[in-house]
Amino acid sequence: MCMKILVVCLGNICRSPLAEVLLQKKASEAGLNWHVESAGTNYYHIGEPPHHLSQKVANINGLDISYQKARQFKSSDIENYDLIFAMDKEVKQEIFQMVREKINPNTLELFLEKLYPGKRKDVPDPWYGPEQGFHEVYNLIEKAADAIISSYIESQKLILKTEQL
Repeated sequence: MCMKILVVCLGNICRSPLAEVLLQKKASEAGLNWHVESAGTNYYHIGEPPHHLSQKVANINGLDISYQKARQFKSSDIENYDLIFAMDKEVKQEIFQMVREKINPNTLELFLEKLYPGKRKDVPDPWYGPEQGFHEVYNLIEKAADAIISSYIESQKLILKTEQL
């Protein structure tokens, strides 16, 4: 069965496109049947490609995100994805406000939760800063994607172990 994951930031042009491609790549490398997409809570960039510096950082790291187009998160996404990662607390709150009647609390979490359990840390938005911020965000997203994959694999091992008892 394919697990569908959505990564959401504010505009869907800086952080979430990088998270989409990195999490998909790492899931595929781990042999996981995941389908990862991204969206933004606002409508300012609908249809636009990722920020040129996000594309540059992705390219430097051997990834292509130029094909992606920004889209806005919609309330029906909660029914179409198994897991939704918000890049920061504000985005998480916006999503929750949109879908609070239909959401399972285990469906929505912060992207950095597995990397920093219980700390409620945000992936900083590099939009307002220099190129270096995009590199820092890429590295943080990569570490978080590794933590998400590791956590998932460990949970599956635990489920298998429990089923064998």
